[in-house]
Amino acid sequence: MHLLQHTSTDTRSLASPRVSVVVPAMNEAKNLPHVLPRIPDDVFEVLLVDGGSSDDTIETALELLPDLRVLHQPGRGKGDALICGFKSARGDIVVMLDADGSARPEEIPMFVDALVAGADFAKGSRFLPSGGSADITRLRSLGNKALTGLVNLFFRSRYSDLCYGYNAFWTDVLDDLALDAHGFEIETQLNLRAVKCGLAVVEVPSWEDDRIHGVSNLNAVRDGLRVLRTILRERFGRKQAEPSRATPRRDAVLDD
Repeated sequence: MHLLQHTSTDTRSLASPRVSVVVPAMNEAKNLPHVLPRIPDDVFEVLLVDGGSSDDTIETALELLPDLRVLHQPGRGKGDALICGFKSARGDIVVMLDADGSARPEEIPMFVDALVAGADFAKGSRFLPSGGSADITRLRSLGNKALTGLVNLFFRSRYSDLCYGYNAFWTDVLDDLALDAHGFEIETQLNLRAVKCGLAVVEVPSWEDDRIHGVSNLNAVRDGLRVLRTILRERFGRKQAEPSRATPRRDAVLDD
């Protein structure tokens, strides 16, 4: 494994970092039993950000993990939920984990290992060897490929998977990222600002499973347009930093 150069931070506990797992959820009571028990035991804390569930999401989560911290989302949208969780996280590292069963909690150590090895931001990718998806449709795959290519052109990056929400980063980069997206475009904003801030980024191969129960709130066309607007706003509406340390390379991938 070869990682990009990074900026060392005295506040990071590289030997044994405390890991905070942020789980945004709304009406995911049926899915949580398939997710929360699989989170590694050595995780420092799990934060469930509830978006106003009308089912037993909170009660189920507390039955599964009595020490879990429940946060009530102040606004609406996935981005709003994640930012709420990020601000409340007390660990050294934050891991983003979906509550629908599509992301595998067993992969968390891979993301943490990438950060401990020197990355500032570990980004999951379904389009690298050992990665993949049982959930992505042809339309979403084509849209993701087009948007990823646009980002790589505009930001001189080499991302392989733009629209994927399984990511992790050191909490000390949050102030620099200044995240403020409210919807599914939060993942794109995070990726772009990591590049613009000059963070050391590494892509980690990840496998995406099907949602277990329920229907996703993601709309390929509507949310694809929101992602496109985010890309254009980040490229032309905000000052761009030199991405000297933030270009993921094939030799920066963490292998299984």
